[in-house]
Amino acid sequence: MNPASFSAETITILAPGTVANVVCGFDVLGFALSHPYDTMKMRRTTEPGVVIINRDDYNLPTEPTRNVAGAALLALLRAVPDDVGFEVEITKGIRPGSGIGSSAASAAGAVVGANRLLGNIFSPAELVEFGTYGEEVASGVRHADNIAPCIYGGVTLIRSTTPLDIIPIAAPPLFVTVVHPQIEVKTSDARQILKKQILLRDAIIQWGNVGGLIAGLLQSDYDLIGRSLQDVIIEPVRSILIPCFAAVKTRSKAAGALGGGISGSGPSIFMLSRDEATAQRVESVMQEIYRAAGLDFHTYVSTINPDGVRILPAEAAVPVASSF
Repeated sequence: MNPASFSAETITILAPGTVANVVCGFDVLGFALSHPYDTMKMRRTTEPGVVIINRDDYNLPTEPTRNVAGAALLALLRAVPDDVGFEVEITKGIRPGSGIGSSAASAAGAVVGANRLLGNIFSPAELVEFGTYGEEVASGVRHADNIAPCIYGGVTLIRSTTPLDIIPIAAPPLFVTVVHPQIEVKTSDARQILKKQILLRDAIIQWGNVGGLIAGLLQSDYDLIGRSLQDVIIEPVRSILIPCFAAVKTRSKAAGALGGGISGSGPSIFMLSRDEATAQRVESVMQEIYRAAGLDFHTYVSTINPDGVRILPAEAAVPVASSF
């Protein structure tokens, strides 16, 4: 690779939040949100290695091997034959432990930005592979159901992780309402409480729902999407970690939501709706529930983001990101 072909510019990256699992699709389904997002500034350096600079108050590790963006970049650099490095400034708009892909946003944003500065030498699938090394730092597992939609945009299916096989799924217009009760559920902790064995009858129900959800998305069949948003394996275990979960789900569907459930490993809860008016009604319901419970929370209404990570032109103004 000829270093002269590299772009020497400093770039700004917007890396969006994501919803993983999508109720029945544990570790295989995910979609990107339009909001919130991490903002990153990145430049290529002549000094090999990775420098991480935090521009927020979360006090995340800056040692590259212990930072999700750093670990992803180190994996990418192992595939680059030249001596090159990156400096990354990260301002997190997605709170760590929120359940909407905070670690994936930083890891995905880092590798997409690095790829741009290297002249786009890696494919999206390769970037997802590098990004999963960041997820391993966060959760102990190299899962791709947040990383893939963050990089590809839209809805993605991880058919296989070994070898990695990512399938973008077309989807009809959908609005997403997310509530984040202000507690933290670590992905690693949420994985530890899962059952090691499941009943065959539950597996059959789950397989049917995953197939139904994919078919509903591809056919723009909103009723089928709603019927398929059922999880009989993961949600019954993880939902005990999330206050007011049952009330949010029941009352959101009564307000018109198609369905929904735990976002990632929680504590955020998401609901899908056909239109923005319904999504906003669902947001009001979520707010009422948590106000009555005396719990702090944040809510968001978003569309499904078709683009994933964005790199802004040098002259563009950076949108103001609300912390989630």
